[in-house]
Parts: sequence; structure tokens; C-alpha cells
Amino acid sequence: MIDLILGGARSGKSRLAERLASASGLEVTYVATSQPLDDEMRERICHHQEQRPAHWRLIEEPLELARVLREQAAPGRCLLVDCLTLWVTNLLLDDNPQRLDDERQQLLETLDNLPGRLIMVSNETGLGVVPLGELSRRYVDEAGWLHQELARRADRVQFCVAGLPMVLKGN
Repeated sequence: MIDLILGGARSGKSRLAERLASASGLEVTYVATSQPLDDEMRERICHHQEQRPAHWRLIEEPLELARVLREQAAPGRCLLVDCLTLWVTNLLLDDNPQRLDDERQQLLETLDNLPGRLIMVSNETGLGVVPLGELSRRYVDEAGWLHQELARRADRVQFCVAGLPMVLKGN
């Protein structure tokens, strides 16, 4: 079962993902893609850590998401990935310009054969105006294209607004 949860900043998407993971009754492994590069991000990471159950396993991986999913997926296990747009950002800023395409392709190929449950969280970035800067436009484009591919593969897609989930696909 693959869930994709999209929403804006502070929309409740992570909270929804955590509720679904807890309710699954499965062993949960939380895969964090963020990097604590400044004080503000460290505070955000601490806040998220405080919200999660202490018995959940944590893996921090900013770049090689497909590898981690292949290594960690198992029957009876729920993997919660938070968040894909930070992962895209990390890859956009990587020194190797081909890395994003390579890692995205590996992720998409990996999803077809993963055992267990997967819940992926990502920021919907395409609801505003087209950004002025080239990197910002590429970020919005890459995130949007990734979301479309993931939504095609997902069993359920939900969009969160003000803490309220709307089911876009599945039940």
C-alpha cells in the first residue's frame, strides 16, 4: 500500500501521515530527508521528533531515498518518508547536476516492488504564482513532475488543508 500526502506548509500533512502510520499497527520506520543546516531547521527537526512516538525507528537520508526504501521495506513494516520536497531540494543543490534525475528514476522503479506499507509526505508547491528565479522555477517543476509520477503509482493520494485531508485518489 502506497500513500502520498500533499499539502502546503503547516497544512497538517505530517500529522496525518503519523496518524496513518500509528493506526497501521505495523512497525514504523521514519525516513527523514531534512538536513539541519541552520538553527531554524534544527528547531523544526526537534519539533517533529517530539511529535513522533519514541519507539519508531529513525533513518536520516537526504539523498539516497530509493536505496533506503529497498533496504528497509519489509512485510509488516510501515515506512514514512517526510518529506519529498526537501529531498528534491537536496538533490537540486548537489554538485552533480544529473543526480536528481538518477535518484528520481531509482525511486520510481523501487516503488513498483516494495513490500509493506509506504507513506510519503510532500509539499504541494504548484498552487501559487510562477516563481521569478530559475532555481525556484526548476524546484516547482521538479516537485510537480515527481508528484504526478508518484500519484500514478500510489494507492491513495490525499491533500491536506487546515488539518483536513481531502482524498484525491483511493479510499
